[in-house]
Parts: sequence; structure tokens; C-alpha cells
Amino acid sequence: MAYRKSNSSAGEEFAARKRPHFNPGEQIDSNDVKTLGYYVTDYGKILPSRITGVTSAQQRQIRKGVKRARNMGLMA
Repeated sequence: MAYRKSNSSAGEEFAARKRPHFNPGEQIDSNDVKTLGYYVTDYGKILPSRITGVTSAQQRQIRKGVKRARNMGLMA
């Protein structure tokens, strides 16, 4: 069974979504699954910071929050 790639990339899909805006020093709540869902593709991959536009510290918070949510069964 061959894998068929869609015509749109993850960056285009993310740009089309209405994402929450974070200031550079603002903390990201790791328990807010709805907010973390904006930074994950439909296949469950975490989007890189070059696409999302968050700082490296915020990207680490997103990564940690998504992994915690996956372990708790809140995200697939």
C-alpha cells in the first residue's frame, strides 16, 4: 500500500489555522491540550519553531507539554 502525500505542506496548514499569539517571555501551559493541538500536525508530529514562530524556550515547553499529554492519553 503506497503512501500518498497531500498537496499542502505542514507549514501551509499551520499558517491557515488561527493560532494563539505568545509574547517572547510568556509561559505556555502544558495542560492546555487545545492550545497544544495548534502546534501538532494531523499525523501527530510536533511542528518546528521555524514554522510556528515561537522562541526556542517556548518550543521546548510545547514539546514537553505535547509529550506529557500523549503519555496521559489526552492527545493521540
